[in-house]
Amino acid sequence: MLSTSKPPGRVAGKVALVFGAGCVGPGWGNGRAIAVRLAQEGALVMAVDRQPDSLPETLEHAGEFRGNIETHICDVGDSGQVGRLVDAVHQRHGRIDVLVNNVGGPIPGGATALSEADWQRQLDLNLTSVFTTCRHVLALMARQGSGAVVNVSSTSAIRWTGAPQVGYAAAKAGVMQFGRVAAVEYARHGVRINTVLPGQLHTPLVDAFLATQQAAGDVQALLEKRQKRIPLPFMGDGRDTANAVLFLVSDEARFITGTELIVDGGMSARCD
Repeated sequence: MLSTSKPPGRVAGKVALVFGAGCVGPGWGNGRAIAVRLAQEGALVMAVDRQPDSLPETLEHAGEFRGNIETHICDVGDSGQVGRLVDAVHQRHGRIDVLVNNVGGPIPGGATALSEADWQRQLDLNLTSVFTTCRHVLALMARQGSGAVVNVSSTSAIRWTGAPQVGYAAAKAGVMQFGRVAAVEYARHGVRINTVLPGQLHTPLVDAFLATQQAAGDVQALLEKRQKRIPLPFMGDGRDTANAVLFLVSDEARFITGTELIVDGGMSARCD
């Protein structure tokens, strides 16, 4: 006789720390979608962002699963804040099973146009943030003998994606290599570390910033330009990134570490 009980979620009972779980506008940003998707699958999610007003909508999107989400305010640019948050979560819940690093964003500018200050800001936001959170969490996971980390990079790390943003591209490439090196180091402790590379998704970042940077504020024109690069006949959003993250932090990916999962509708496979 088939059971009619609801099956446990794919990350049921796991404590997940998601940095960058808010969003720059309404809709499915990567971090918001990741926090909601993990909550839907049974994790207790610490949804972290530095902007307090960005987190209520994350809870709204979680719907009936909002009880699985705790919201926290933290600036990953401040190692002290990160350390205090990690300690508080560990003391309250006894463990941290999942770490997701989703903080980041591009500043336009090529190799000579980007200022030295903006170059440093891009490294700090997109790469140093990953180092900082991992530095505080990996030791805890090692003591537990288990854990799964997913760092969110970008297809800009491996391809020209339509605009010169050299600081962003370099930093996101660094995220990939950071993940590979850390994965090998921590594999003996039972900790897996992987990277997701979203492509040109339609997230609120497009409407809030990229359209102004790349298309004089014309959101539709930018979306059409981006769609032409994607072999699949539609554009994904943050939920597609979230499903990739869910797989990598679940036990289904127990033998996967030190690698990358590209989520771009085939864009990076094209040669034109």
